[in-house]
Amino acid sequence: MEHARSDAEDEQDVERVCDVRVAVLFVGNKLMLDDGVGPAAYELFCERYSVPENVQLYDIGCLSMDMLFVVDECDVVITVDAVDGTGNPAGTVLRFAPDAMARHTGATASLHDLKLIDLFDAAALLGYEARGLCLGMQVENPSPEVATVGLTPAVHAALPLLVETVAAELTRLGCYIERR
Repeated sequence: MEHARSDAEDEQDVERVCDVRVAVLFVGNKLMLDDGVGPAAYELFCERYSVPENVQLYDIGCLSMDMLFVVDECDVVITVDAVDGTGNPAGTVLRFAPDAMARHTGATASLHDLKLIDLFDAAALLGYEARGLCLGMQVENPSPEVATVGLTPAVHAALPLLVETVAAELTRLGCYIERR
């Protein structure tokens, strides 16, 4: 026989889960075509959703050691970034553990020199702990010959899926986001 949950038990679960502090780092350069998928996702996410105080959103050009404070202050850090070399079609949304995008180039490599795992390694040396997650989108053209604002058609068409994936991950973590 299943135990019916009381409202008090449900409220306790909500309070416990909502205490998770989350940062979402949208990484990329708007001037480099598909490399700008992170900032584009940030803009669309902010247009579609509002987040509670325990969720912080950052539109950053690239990861740097300046983001160590985020690891110190958060329980979970999510990066949203362009990826290349996965063998998937442009616009495919991918989910990785930080070490899956670590210390190599080629398949599942972030387009940026500093990766989330590098940030976590530095944070661990300082005694900071957080869990990490990387959401990436396979790009078509991450490095145009000239500065180009915008996304290729396949990546632009898949942008809503990436935003909904970020929303789903936040919901999975117990964060109560609201559609605008």
